[in-house]
Amino acid sequence: MDLAAAAIADPTRRQILTVLRDAPQTAGALAARFPISRPAVSRHLRVLRQSGLVDDTQEGRERVYVLTPEPLRAIADWVASLRPTDSWTRNLAALDTEVRRTVRDHRPIAESNPAREDIA
Repeated sequence: MDLAAAAIADPTRRQILTVLRDAPQTAGALAARFPISRPAVSRHLRVLRQSGLVDDTQEGRERVYVLTPEPLRAIADWVASLRPTDSWTRNLAALDTEVRRTVRDHRPIAESNPAREDIA
C-alpha cells in the first residue's frame, strides 16, 4: 500500500491513472496527452508499474498500459477504516439526544410553558 500511496501523490500520475481507467493506452498515446516530455511520462509509468497500479504488455513495438486497481482498493479500505463506525454514529446520536433533553429539562418554567406565567 505504501508504494501505491507514494505513486498517487503525484498529480501527473493521478491523471495517467484517470486516463487508463477508461481504456488501455500505449505509452505514446499517454505521452501525447501531457505537456511533459515522453521520457518524463515513461518515468511516471515506471513508478506506477513498480507500485502495482498499472500493468504493461508488449504489442509489437509498443507497450500498452492498463490500470490495475487492486492497490487502490487497499488504500480505499484504509481510508474507510478512518471513518467513524456505526457505533460511533449511534453514540453521537445518543449524546445529542441527551444534550437536547438536558437543555429542555433545565429551561425556566415560563420559557417552557408560557401559559404558566399567569400562575405566579
